[in-house]
Amino acid sequence: MAATRLRLDKFISNATDFSRSQVKHLIRANRVKVEGIIAHDPGLVIGDDAWVCVDEHPISKPVMRYFMLHKPAGVVSVTRDGKHPTALDLLDEPRPEQLQIAGRLDIDATGLLLITDDGQWNHRVTSPRSQCLKTYRVMVAEPLDGGIIGKFASGLWLAGEKRRCLPATLELIDNTEALLTISEGKYHQVKRMFASLGNSVLRLHRLRVGGIELDSTLEPGEYRALTKTEIASVNTLD
Repeated sequence: MAATRLRLDKFISNATDFSRSQVKHLIRANRVKVEGIIAHDPGLVIGDDAWVCVDEHPISKPVMRYFMLHKPAGVVSVTRDGKHPTALDLLDEPRPEQLQIAGRLDIDATGLLLITDDGQWNHRVTSPRSQCLKTYRVMVAEPLDGGIIGKFASGLWLAGEKRRCLPATLELIDNTEALLTISEGKYHQVKRMFASLGNSVLRLHRLRVGGIELDSTLEPGEYRALTKTEIASVNTLD
């Protein structure tokens, strides 16, 4: 497999705790070598298999990070927020500013949240073209009946949308709870789907994204790294 090519300053910041600005200072101070030669250009494009040293200490190849978080209610799915704790606040990881949230959850929703610093992987999860299936456990205010299963399967009309939703799978658990699987990620989609049928969502919990299922051992607010199999499952999305 061909080496990934990226800027020298990004290579070092991805593989260390140095910020991009700190890396530039290191380079200006002649403290960085590439293949044994002092580097002078932070924008030098190198392969991720290049031999890079800072103060004569080798820098390992940057490794992309992939996590699942059991998001609790009251936490927002953004990188920064002045009013509420964010999903990234719950992670004890270096270089948190490089992490991205792959598919958001509303502040009152709970469950599986994927976090990574791999932009291409994130795009596969969130791109409408991938049609990545997402499964939620939903509790609603009004009783459910079997007749609405076909309505979800046919594709619901949402207020303000020009096209129907793609077909969704609804499985009733009891008269107020159901499992819903969708392949889109429209704004507040699950809540709007039930609202279009005159119902309202009281509780929303995401169980699965693609082939990745929320680890049942994770308590709300806890997280873990994804397994190689879980990471690779995203790369099979069409």
